[in-house]
Amino acid sequence: MASFEIHGGKKLKGEVIPQGAKNEALQILCAVLLTPEKVTISNLPDIIDVNKLISLLQAMGVKIEKVEKGTYIFQAKDLNLDYLKSKDFKERASGLRGSVMIIGPLLSRFGKAFMPKPGGDKIGRRRLDTHFEGLIKLGANFNFDSKEHFYTVEAKKLEGVYIHMDEASVTGTANIVMAASLAKGKTTIYNAACEPYLQQLCKMLNNMGANITGIGSNLLHIEGVKELAGCYHRILPDMIEIGSFIGLAAMTQSEITIKDVGYEHLGIIPTIFKRLGIKLERRGDDIFVPAQESYEIDTFIDGSILTVSDAPWPGFTPDLLSIVLVVATQAKGSVLIHQRMFESRLFFVDKLIDMGAQIILCDPHRATVIGMNRQNALRGIQMTSPDIRAGVSLLIAALSAEGKSVIHNIEQIDRGYQDIDIRLNNLGADIRRV
Repeated sequence: MASFEIHGGKKLKGEVIPQGAKNEALQILCAVLLTPEKVTISNLPDIIDVNKLISLLQAMGVKIEKVEKGTYIFQAKDLNLDYLKSKDFKERASGLRGSVMIIGPLLSRFGKAFMPKPGGDKIGRRRLDTHFEGLIKLGANFNFDSKEHFYTVEAKKLEGVYIHMDEASVTGTANIVMAASLAKGKTTIYNAACEPYLQQLCKMLNNMGANITGIGSNLLHIEGVKELAGCYHRILPDMIEIGSFIGLAAMTQSEITIKDVGYEHLGIIPTIFKRLGIKLERRGDDIFVPAQESYEIDTFIDGSILTVSDAPWPGFTPDLLSIVLVVATQAKGSVLIHQRMFESRLFFVDKLIDMGAQIILCDPHRATVIGMNRQNALRGIQMTSPDIRAGVSLLIAALSAEGKSVIHNIEQIDRGYQDIDIRLNNLGADIRRV
């Protein structure tokens, strides 16, 4: 496993362009299976998870042409459905959680799909019931082989139905929307996820000939069509990376301009960072973060300690809570971080405590951060990245710390961040891949 060696304490300066959104890319790539025609996708991030899914699609028989960096043409005309029963498919798909979203497209177009139990981040239990219950209501039959950990899904025909989802799962909504787009009749999905990435998927499907209304709300209506055509689609900038850069600038007292952020799609993210006392300025579609000697966390109106918690969109995305937690360690004031949606994402705080941060882990979901207002700099240590978002949070901490830090298992970071060491070194960081 590769590692990052980081020499911290350096102020960064310059411009950085966010990559294409990882979470959108995984949905969009699965959607190419819905049509035999060519689909062109641009702004695809060059990261492990996306490249694994592209490789999986190619192994399934999708013809793939790379036009230029980040732009590909996909054509799922002659798929090898027998491959889906192979050992190679099981191994590839089980290592990538996003691969669960091939079920909806395959089921609606071919009447059958196969899926091993998917992997992904070790951030607690992430159940698939929402996916399966919605597809079952559309007419699918699921069989699970507990020995092989393998799902077989079949449907003679899918018919539109009313679906009230028990949770606003993004990937669950995506799977059901893709299946319903080719089902017979009208499907209504209530308590649907409404993240910008899901909105992007719906807009792409409509460009392919689908009939989806209610986009951007939690009530979607899908009128099934007989077939879908090809289209061109550009992926949004990655809001998680944008938030990471905002936090990095504050922690390292750096002046950074984040270019082409798709500001109207960022929701409450800029507001949350402003509540931490971070100054940021919108300049057209860019965000300018000035160098700040200090930043002070807001309190609630009654003077009580600020709580930052995650929630389904349009609430604050759980993927940025670890960034907020790290940034708070050097702020003036205190904040309670409440991670509601996953039970293990705060378990990296022991590394921050070893670096000198003042954090009380209350339980698996809550941590109180007592900001040090830069009175005591974090110190460099050796640590291991447990998941994508915690990994980048530790990287930000290391960049602000005094001395040398080493982060092991950086494949976790590479899963979600494209050339992060190269791009940050261009701003003046000292990160060495060893």
